[in-house]
Amino acid sequence: MSFRFDIPPNAQHLTDLRQEVRGFLAEAMRDIPAEEAARSWHSFDPAFSRKVAEKGWIGMTWPKQYGGHGRTVIERYVVIEEFLAAGAPIGAHWTGDRQSGPLLLRYGTEEQKMALLPATAAGELFFCIGMSEPDAGSDLANIKTRARKVSDGWCVNGAKIWTSNAHRRNYMILLCRTGSSEERHGGMSQFLVDLKSPGISIRGIRNMANEHHFNEVVFTDCFIPDAALVGVAGEGWKQVNAELGFERSGPERFLTSYILLRELVRQLGPDAPERARIAVGRLLAHLVTLRSMSFSLAAALEAGRDIASEASVVKSMGSEFEQSIPEIARDLVDLQALVPDDEMDRISPAAANDTAQTYASVLHHVMLHAPSFSIYGGTREILRGIIAKTLGLR
Repeated sequence: MSFRFDIPPNAQHLTDLRQEVRGFLAEAMRDIPAEEAARSWHSFDPAFSRKVAEKGWIGMTWPKQYGGHGRTVIERYVVIEEFLAAGAPIGAHWTGDRQSGPLLLRYGTEEQKMALLPATAAGELFFCIGMSEPDAGSDLANIKTRARKVSDGWCVNGAKIWTSNAHRRNYMILLCRTGSSEERHGGMSQFLVDLKSPGISIRGIRNMANEHHFNEVVFTDCFIPDAALVGVAGEGWKQVNAELGFERSGPERFLTSYILLRELVRQLGPDAPERARIAVGRLLAHLVTLRSMSFSLAAALEAGRDIASEASVVKSMGSEFEQSIPEIARDLVDLQALVPDDEMDRISPAAANDTAQTYASVLHHVMLHAPSFSIYGGTREILRGIIAKTLGLR
């Protein structure tokens, strides 16, 4: 087998849409500093999400009867790319728009779609992902959380971890065992879980930046009604892999560190030494290549193609690219000369009002978060295993 990255031609209506989004962002992000922009899809700003919804840019590809706008996957890609390049605070609606909504459209019941999708497209209802577990490492097939069938529903026990913003979201799409634990890729199912349900405990996990973004979500005899089953019981593995295709192929796979790259170029200035120009040129070449590959997968999704293998390539290469930016930035600019160590702790988004302080603040933020880039959405080892299998090497 081989990989396909067929790049679609550009079109005037996409250029017009891009300009419309840039105009909106110029106004909506006027008072958002660079360090906050560096958070982008890891932020949580429901008010901003509602503004985006008013423009019709959440649920863009969904049918209109579910609150969507019937636009193309490529049009959505253009909007998301502009949001990420600007560092827009789109984290609140991110998961629902990117994967939970499309998953429900594909596998959900009519009642589930009507109950949840219009509010999601309006920026009023938010989802989180219930996949990773404390003892499973990066092996999603090794999950232990179990849903046991009871009268009129299911009883869930277990835990999920690294659940982004679970303490602020309304619903989780939960992957758990419903069949034999000996079935490695079988016996799994997905459920819609109201996070206010009894039997759910959400425990915050602070990261290296001392931010509460991640959570451990513990289920203790949590009852989930039959109507909450997504798709077919026992086919959760197939469904979750379709969901991961959305998660691994988008521009967030290579634009998470983009604000730092932008600030690095600004800090170096027009008189940057040759060594710096060569390094930045290489980064831009990688960026353009990844962008072309990712853009091609938007067209593949539009055509209904299975992109699981190609998405793994984009995610693996994108993670390496994103993690390389802070290391190259540290090598090219002497941060100590710009901002001494004893002043770093006093830099805040509001105080970062000159080029040097802004650069130092953004670099500090990205450096602390960069280790996670190669973990979320699938670790590098898991992705390379998928790639090797596609090529017939395992």
